[in-house]
Amino acid sequence: MLVIVAPGQGAQTPGFLQPWLEDRTFRSRFEWLSTVAGIDLVHYGTEADADAIRETQVAQPLLVATGLVAALELFPHPADTFANIGAVAGHSVGELTAATGARVITAEQAMVLVRERGRAMAGAAAETPTGMTAVLGGDREAVLASLDKHGLTAANDNGPGQIVAAGTTEQLAALAADPPEKARLTPLSVAGAFHTTHMEPAVGHLAALARSVSTHDPRTRVISNRDGNVIHDGRDVLARMVGQIANPVRWDLCMDTMLDLGVTGVLEMPPAGTLTGIARRAMKGVETFALKTPDQLDDARAFCDKHGEASPMENSPTWRMVVSPVKGMFHRADEAVDGDSLPAGSPVGDVASSRDRITVSTAHGGQIVEWLVEDGDPVAPGQPLLRLHPEGSS
Repeated sequence: MLVIVAPGQGAQTPGFLQPWLEDRTFRSRFEWLSTVAGIDLVHYGTEADADAIRETQVAQPLLVATGLVAALELFPHPADTFANIGAVAGHSVGELTAATGARVITAEQAMVLVRERGRAMAGAAAETPTGMTAVLGGDREAVLASLDKHGLTAANDNGPGQIVAAGTTEQLAALAADPPEKARLTPLSVAGAFHTTHMEPAVGHLAALARSVSTHDPRTRVISNRDGNVIHDGRDVLARMVGQIANPVRWDLCMDTMLDLGVTGVLEMPPAGTLTGIARRAMKGVETFALKTPDQLDDARAFCDKHGEASPMENSPTWRMVVSPVKGMFHRADEAVDGDSLPAGSPVGDVASSRDRITVSTAHGGQIVEWLVEDGDPVAPGQPLLRLHPEGSS
């Protein structure tokens, strides 16, 4: 099974777009998204220095536009995409890239949202001197205890031995003076404490904009940074991306879900390398492909053909399905057993996973067409549980 992943802020390097823009089709598509965002992303991807592209309001639109246009290069016929992709996920701002690829929102909507996201997060970062430091190695519980001791947040949990601490510069200085045993600290070149409460002002701005954004339910599994759950309601995907600005990224749980799904190949969109590097360390036996330059496209397509399998959601109308968010054991809710219809928001049951017991509800009301699982059945992340005939349909 193939999973496509999109990197987050920090993956960009000076001039990384130069070889991609030599292709006229790529360039025209990229210039269109640059125009939508109102930022000269061609300049930032080719001529700007490291300091310029480190700026939050530049880096985020640059990354999303690159991932979206590169996806069209990798899959020239978008309708064929879901015959290959089993799931998508993005790290931090990469979630916007992933959700757009799954058809939750359009590319134009994504560029407006990421422009405003970058500006709002830059503004929030300017209010208080904050930053982020990678904590590499050490005992996990000891590292988390040390962060708690210094009032820091584990803003990115990227798997064994890879936690990113975030907070004020004073808190980070205290951590540097008293680091966890056997851990190495690496300050990150970022503008603020992303994915912490310091970003709350940005959440409010994005949430207000998101209320006017139309969404569609995804055409393939979307794995959420919040908890690694597979999300199948478009509005929920968008709401989670907005809230994630001020909450930790649990990439470790996203990788757990990929393994639960039976992933065999992970392909990272450009500028690639960060997430495939993490996957090689944390997902033993899973093949990876870091798509960095256009001369790799033929090999990347062969990688997709090797690992691809059709999305279980592609051939059925997504608005008629309720799916499992995690791997576990499904138990039907009493109110869903006897009735022949369910109003929107009704619980259909819960899934008992190794981590939690999660209630599954209907995003849309409708008549029950068929149950696709029985009470007590084991289920996989994103597996359809129930088909509904939408209310008001004939």
